[in-house]
Amino acid sequence: MALITGIHHVTALAGNPQTNLDFYAGILGLRLVKKTVNFDAPEVYHFYYGNEIGEPGSILTFFPYGEIMKGRHGKGMLNTTTFSVPMSSLNYWQERLKKFNVTFKQPQQRFDDEAVIYFEDADGLGLELVFNDKDNRAGFTYGHIPSENSIKGFYNVEIWEEGYERTAAILTEQLDHTLIAEKSNRFRFAATNSPGNYVDILCAPDSLKGLGGGGTVHHIAFATANKKTQEEVRMKMAQRMLNPTPILDRQYFTSIYFREPGGVLFEVATAEPGFLVDEDKAHLGEALKLPEWYESHRKTIEQAVATVSFNAEKFT
Repeated sequence: MALITGIHHVTALAGNPQTNLDFYAGILGLRLVKKTVNFDAPEVYHFYYGNEIGEPGSILTFFPYGEIMKGRHGKGMLNTTTFSVPMSSLNYWQERLKKFNVTFKQPQQRFDDEAVIYFEDADGLGLELVFNDKDNRAGFTYGHIPSENSIKGFYNVEIWEEGYERTAAILTEQLDHTLIAEKSNRFRFAATNSPGNYVDILCAPDSLKGLGGGGTVHHIAFATANKKTQEEVRMKMAQRMLNPTPILDRQYFTSIYFREPGGVLFEVATAEPGFLVDEDKAHLGEALKLPEWYESHRKTIEQAVATVSFNAEKFT
């Protein structure tokens, strides 16, 4: 059995938390499935956006620091995170982005069955909508975006590297990925050959090295079934001399981290227990949830983080 099943989540750095919430839950119509804090810096929020229950392959998360220096896209980074939407919704999304004054590039053809629109959020994070007819997942079926146009989850991620070979070796030899397509300087890998799990490596030797900061991705997480399979992956990473961290408790999954040879921070996260462990489906993302080791500091934490609210009617 494969130890890695695909993408679990992508985590990025942002500025103002209210602006972040309005863009992703409002303009893009993703569901805020969890509002918690950065476990390593509890005075900072950690927002999780995804489909109705935050399934792996749909989860984009943010640390919105408020004041943060802007980063720079470049090689050695995951520069673009893409969302899967139906081909029939192309006009809908162009009109919606115009309505909310989001600048975007005109649709481009990538592979034969993909039309792509590139745009950025307020912090400069690289995003795409990939219009396709091969994604059978449901989006947020009762949000303010009509279900026939709603985002279904990720489509792929795009990593820029000096060359693809060393990163590809980690993906194929340790993380159960296979090369499934290539075109020009783009090499596409997948552990599961379906939208939400594609990892594209772009050879970009002439680009500057990326710099972390606002509007950049902090890490990408790959999904594994449970702690047992996670420990097996950890052993493989240690044998490859990639210095993986110990297994860390992230409340909704456990995690290990290591850097791939090109410099991108990789995580392997468990699919269990998931986001329903402390809230029911109908009320996901409504309350500030803290791990038990921070509950005694709740009042201090609530005073430290900015007050945010969401009104879907502003974004219909």
